[in-house]
Amino acid sequence: MTADKILNNDIELDLILQRQIDVPKDKVWKALTEPELVKEWFCPKPWKTTECRIDLRPGGEFYTNMQGPDGEGHSGASCFLEIVPQERLVWTTSLQPGYRPSPLPATDAHSCESLMFTCIITLAEKDGGTKYVAHVMHSTPEQKIQHEEMGFEEGWGATITQLEELLKHEKV
Repeated sequence: MTADKILNNDIELDLILQRQIDVPKDKVWKALTEPELVKEWFCPKPWKTTECRIDLRPGGEFYTNMQGPDGEGHSGASCFLEIVPQERLVWTTSLQPGYRPSPLPATDAHSCESLMFTCIITLAEKDGGTKYVAHVMHSTPEQKIQHEEMGFEEGWGATITQLEELLKHEKV
């Protein structure tokens, strides 16, 4: 599957963010898969990603801890489902590392930990840069709406802008 073709899109359940990034695909892939780089861009500022663990294999861990400016925080481990180097990265919050089922989500509807979703990141070379597509699939319309209301478009959009700025100025 290329980044130009989104399969199995369900408008009732899915959120999609597409962006043309003016950075080569290999650099974008590196920033998606190396913990020290992920910590530089993964959550919208003024928030910070203070910890990141990546075990880049199916069943491997993707963990982040994010801290807000007033001391609030969100953390969570998810499970990689598929890795196609330089092209596709799939993980889910519904499973923990080792394909173990995740605990029931938090009841606080404003908490990142209350969301269960699967994310498919697809990259494709385009116009000298990278077409980036994040396809986020939810199990219920309510989960999709909750994620939208939490600021999916703005938050995930801001992180991709941060990713692009980092890669334009870093020797990655």
